[in-house]
Order: sequence, then C-alpha cells, then structure tokens
Amino acid sequence: MHKPLRIAALTAACAVAGAALYGAGAATAGQSTANSTHEPYNIGLLVKDMDSYYGTALDANGVYQASKDSPYAKDLASIDKAARKYIDKAARKALHKGEKPAVVFDIDDTLLLSLDYEKRTNYTYNSATWAEYVNKADRPAVFGSPELVQYAESKGVEVFYNSGLSEAQRSAAVENLKKVGADVNLDADHMFLKDKANPPAYLAECATPGTWNCTTVQYKSGTRQHIEDDLGYEIIANFGDQYTDLEGGFADRTYKLPNPTYFVS
Repeated sequence: MHKPLRIAALTAACAVAGAALYGAGAATAGQSTANSTHEPYNIGLLVKDMDSYYGTALDANGVYQASKDSPYAKDLASIDKAARKYIDKAARKALHKGEKPAVVFDIDDTLLLSLDYEKRTNYTYNSATWAEYVNKADRPAVFGSPELVQYAESKGVEVFYNSGLSEAQRSAAVENLKKVGADVNLDADHMFLKDKANPPAYLAECATPGTWNCTTVQYKSGTRQHIEDDLGYEIIANFGDQYTDLEGGFADRTYKLPNPTYFVS
C-alpha cells in the first residue's frame, strides 16, 4: 500500500462534509480564511470532519472503528445497492453471451478498513508500522464489501483481487479476508499482489526482476488486462477506494468507494 500523498494532499477529501480544501474562503467556528491567501484547509478541522464522516469511535478493545450509522456507512450502502443491481444484470447478460464475467476488488480500504492505523499514526505512513499492522490480520471489514464479494460469486461471477499489498503480505491478507467473510478465491491465481522481486511477464514494460518502475495505474490496469486477455474473463465491475485503482481501462464499470484518509498517486 503506497501512500505518497497523505493528509496535506487530500483534495479527494472535499466530499467529506462538503468541505472545500483550497482557497475557498471556508469559515468555521473560530476560523476565517481569506480567499486571496489560498491557505489550505486547516488540518485539525479536516481531521474532525473525517471523524464525523466515519463516526469514528474507540470500541471496547481500544480500536478505532467506523459507525454503522455514519455518512460513510450510508455512502457505502448506496454504492452496494447500485453494484448489486448492476452485477445481477451484467452477469446474466455475459453468461447468456457465453462470456466469463468477473469482478475485481482492491483490498485496502475497499475490503479491509485501515482507519485504526490512520488514526494512530496521525495520517502518516511508515512502511515498517504499516507492515506490522497488516500482518496482525485483524482489520475490520469495509461495511458491505465482503457480502458483495459473496453476492458476486452467487451470481456466477469470478472474483479477483488486485492489491498494492506486497507478496510478503499474502498470508496476512488471506487470513484477514477470511476473518471478515470474504472467503472467495483467495488463491494465488485470483489474488494479485505486488511481487517486485519477480514481477509477472505481463508487466514487462514497467517491471523486470529486481526492477520495479510501474505506476499504480500501470500495475493495476496491466493486471486487469491480464485477467481479460490472458485468462479470458470479461471484467464487468472493478471496485477500489482510489482513482488509481480504477483508471486505465479493462473494466466495463468502475465503483469508487469513499476514502478521505489518504491519496495514492
């Protein structure tokens, strides 16, 4: 999971509480920003907005959780409803045409929520602490996503995973996905993770053994192209919390899940 642009670059977070981030003259209690200064949105206030959006609260185990009654949960429910309706229709159409329909899911903050890590690290990224967190394999589910995985399978749709997690994190990812109920096709033929030491041949244009120059879009779209062109599936839907999860084609429809806590370029 690469997070080169964190809280200072959260232009995507403007959806949170309708906040305008730059040069908008936003005024809240005790704060006034002149339009001419182009002063960024105050970080402390932005964090409060994000907490309100998620309904962030500590549970009995001292873990930061999102609330099932939060705006975040409501946004997810709306996306889930639309996606189920579409998958049902698209799957029937594809199967009738003799195609092999598939869906692709990102993992971090698409299936597994990392809000607790974000809160505890004050929205900063460190590869060592992130690896430790992932390897605990104890992240909660993104509301509704494991059920959507199960729903897609029930409609005869092949489920694939396309994640920025590293090959070394595979066992932890599998364990965690099983815990939250996304126990569908968790084998190496369906779960694609970054293997910088031995990248697959279909990424040869940007990665060779020991040398990785793929952007997120190149890696993710190249993997989807492999699923379609080499494995023979028709990707009817692609799910991710970052626009870079979705760009580059090779999916009939894309679904952007909300995530105002970081931005992946």
